[in-house]
Amino acid sequence: MLGRGWAKGNGQYRDRESDDRADTAGQAEIFDGHNGSAAAIYTKENLLNNVLKAIPTDLNRDEWISVLPRALVAGFVKTDKDFQEQVQSSGTTVTFVIVEGSVITVASVGDSRCILESAEGGLYYLSADHRLECSEEERERVTASGGEVGRLNAGGGAQIGPLRCWPGGLCLSRSIGDLDVGEFIVPVPYVKQVKLSSAGGRMIIASDGVWDAMSAEAALVCCRGLPPDTAAAQIVEEAVQFKGLRDDTTCIVVDILPPEKTHPHVPHAKRTGKRVLKSMFRRKSSGSPPQVDVALLQADVLEEMLEEGSAFLSERLDTKYPLCNLFKLFSCAVCQKQMKPGEGISVHSGTSNFNKARPWDGPFLCLSCHEKREAMEGK
Repeated sequence: MLGRGWAKGNGQYRDRESDDRADTAGQAEIFDGHNGSAAAIYTKENLLNNVLKAIPTDLNRDEWISVLPRALVAGFVKTDKDFQEQVQSSGTTVTFVIVEGSVITVASVGDSRCILESAEGGLYYLSADHRLECSEEERERVTASGGEVGRLNAGGGAQIGPLRCWPGGLCLSRSIGDLDVGEFIVPVPYVKQVKLSSAGGRMIIASDGVWDAMSAEAALVCCRGLPPDTAAAQIVEEAVQFKGLRDDTTCIVVDILPPEKTHPHVPHAKRTGKRVLKSMFRRKSSGSPPQVDVALLQADVLEEMLEEGSAFLSERLDTKYPLCNLFKLFSCAVCQKQMKPGEGISVHSGTSNFNKARPWDGPFLCLSCHEKREAMEGK
């Protein structure tokens, strides 16, 4: 059972029941646009359909959940490729959440974050921050692909502000759109998939206007005990009071509740100990909180099912095909274009794995998507 609420400044968002899974499924998305709103609006209108088109038909629930991370990668890249063909310069961050029963899947590019607090009080980070300032690995990838990373030159040798990618001056290493910046700003999402215990929990998905104003802990504390709609409004209000409405400040709160519960999420107890916010995904200390039933504590275990963050398609589009769906070997793994046998180009072409791959090993890309992949990797 899901309880949801949202509040916004000027960003794009969507929060709705899924049309394609069981009644327990739902989705929530935040799109924080920059250099105009065109990319955010286009992504809002097209990303979900592109993801669903990349999922084979006639899969059972477990198979559907298993292929979802790969479909998210394909959907993000296709959406970016299609939008760039419109020759518009705007871009957008995306945080895309799908809840299927107790399984939560989050895909993200940019700096709009998603956090989860379990019913027992554990804090988890389900998205990555793709600000260049935050990741040495991303800075190295951008420069290796042909971009330059540096701060704004204020004249006289002085440099100010956050690290940016040049040309363009974008502070992010991943986004959808941003045609004028360069293909080394990639749309390949970080994907996290976890299984929540039956006790449930609360998710907060918000744009950087929220997270620049408050920590994850502060956001959870300020809305504790409130229903989702009131909780989201409270978070936005506090963020705006702290920083003013200088940036998009959009927030979605999702309560994942056991079927018999209808009241707002309230954790049983808060853990104590040092918190390191630089970790993208971290559970708090495993010590038992005081006055918590042991059986309840044991039941509240978050299972990490998958975490993938590579920016390279050859590492994200795996070669394992469901036997019921071998026909996908003759479709582009990104845009789903039908191809004749032998027409596609292996996603491993030009990589260290290519010599190990058999001629019929997929996945395969059409020529257009292969060229997109080559451009993203600076080839």
